[in-house]
Amino acid sequence: MHATAEERTAREPDRTADVVVVGAGPTGLMLAAELRLAGASVLVLDRREGPGDTPRASGMNGRIVQLLCCRGLLERFSQGGRGLVPSPSIPFGGMQLDLGRLPDSPLQALHLPQPRLERLLDDHARDLGARVLRSRTLTGLTQDESTVTAHVSGPDGPSAITARYLVGCDGGWSRVREAVGIGFPGTAYPEVNRLAQVPVPDAVTLRDDGDLDVPGLGRLRAGFTRTDRGVFAFGALSGGDLLVQTTEDLVRTTEDLVRTTEGEAVADEGDAPMTLDELRASVRRVLGADLPFEGATRLSRYRFQARLAERYRDGRVMLAGDAAHQFPATGIGLNVGMLDAVNLGWKLASVVQGRVPAALLETYHDERRFAGERAMLQTQAQVALRRSHDAAGDALREVFQELCADEGALRTIAALVAGTDVRYRLPNPNGHALTGDFAPDLSLSTGEGTTSVARLLHAARPVLLLLGENDDLREAARGRRDRVDVIEASTEQPPADALLIRPDAHVAWAAAVGEPASSAVPALRDALARWFGEPGPDSAAS
Repeated sequence: MHATAEERTAREPDRTADVVVVGAGPTGLMLAAELRLAGASVLVLDRREGPGDTPRASGMNGRIVQLLCCRGLLERFSQGGRGLVPSPSIPFGGMQLDLGRLPDSPLQALHLPQPRLERLLDDHARDLGARVLRSRTLTGLTQDESTVTAHVSGPDGPSAITARYLVGCDGGWSRVREAVGIGFPGTAYPEVNRLAQVPVPDAVTLRDDGDLDVPGLGRLRAGFTRTDRGVFAFGALSGGDLLVQTTEDLVRTTEDLVRTTEGEAVADEGDAPMTLDELRASVRRVLGADLPFEGATRLSRYRFQARLAERYRDGRVMLAGDAAHQFPATGIGLNVGMLDAVNLGWKLASVVQGRVPAALLETYHDERRFAGERAMLQTQAQVALRRSHDAAGDALREVFQELCADEGALRTIAALVAGTDVRYRLPNPNGHALTGDFAPDLSLSTGEGTTSVARLLHAARPVLLLLGENDDLREAARGRRDRVDVIEASTEQPPADALLIRPDAHVAWAAAVGEPASSAVPALRDALARWFGEPGPDSAAS
């Protein structure tokens, strides 16, 4: 039987680690698990007393779900739930795009409320040996050529924790980012969004097609309803509740203050928690009618920002998740942050273990900031679509929806949202189409039976997958079997003679079918050295 989180924390000493992670949200906990899988010791610090209870993100989709499959976590995370389901539609720029028109939805989703996700990731990281210390607040940090020191306040007073590296996963108001002086330029958009999960009111009828019949208002279609005062959106959840959102421009005059039924004025951007009365008042302004909501299991108020950190690394300090980026659309920040963690974990562990030079960490900045730019591109496009309130904006949305009637265009938008459009710009001497891309999950036959690429990556180790004539390529991997798994297999219609797959499931190098050894072997040796270090002292015997 596993010890509880509290029991484990109580007996874990406050000591030095290879890596200190600041922030125990999904990004920080995923990073801690990835570091432990790769053999680095890790200490996670968080200012909260326990995992969060705020129901923010309601699930994950796209590339991060594929990576959970590559870690064997999907079954654990979906226990008692529906597992992976194709997304029938996606919100984009204040519109609902129908993916049901496609023969197969390119966007797979895992419905998992963020509080449950944080608890699952907390258990996963601790089970792997990560130490998580809570009620710890970062007050400053210093670094030199060999270490970084986190200055922390906690239940027993101030302390200093020294590590080889430190990663800030501490959100949009990151103290880590501020401490090292990394710029966070961007824009805060003048919109107030109010989100709630509410039961269907008794006076309202939820139709079989997902629309609502509202007394005094008529039929409200599921998705987005735009008025000259803002946007109202809703959708039915699997448990029978409604997920409701309003979007209004930030108001600044006395008459636009939100007034509760008790007559007390509450400013739109106040620090006070959002109330059900505030939601009702916002719905009334946007729709011009009342929706008699009674009770709520989720209430939140937020604004959109578009920001990218100027750099993801400063010496021995790195940023990941919301500390590195904030996007002006929902349903993306959590996914991108956890992908940051998977990209960084194995690289950072390899550096602290001395297998590769610290310069490898620059590839984390290059690759994940590029991914952040792609995410920013599509979310800012959504801003242009949803914030245009005149006739030109209406025309833009109409043209966009006509374009998305084309299957290719719709798949492109879905790939942007899912993050599956990201292909890293890696050295690619033979120009193979898979280099830099996410590895295809091939069904494989080996001498030990059948498996798949995803299963080969459960241990988060690099894989050299040999699919063709392979004596010369196998020989090229000598001396690295302590860090690279060499697998010989067959598959129907192999896309390459060999694939070198990184722990983050991206293809570092590929040999074209029939490529001669004279070109394939030197390229493989270069890729092995670049990503996983020079051969070890046992190279002659392996």
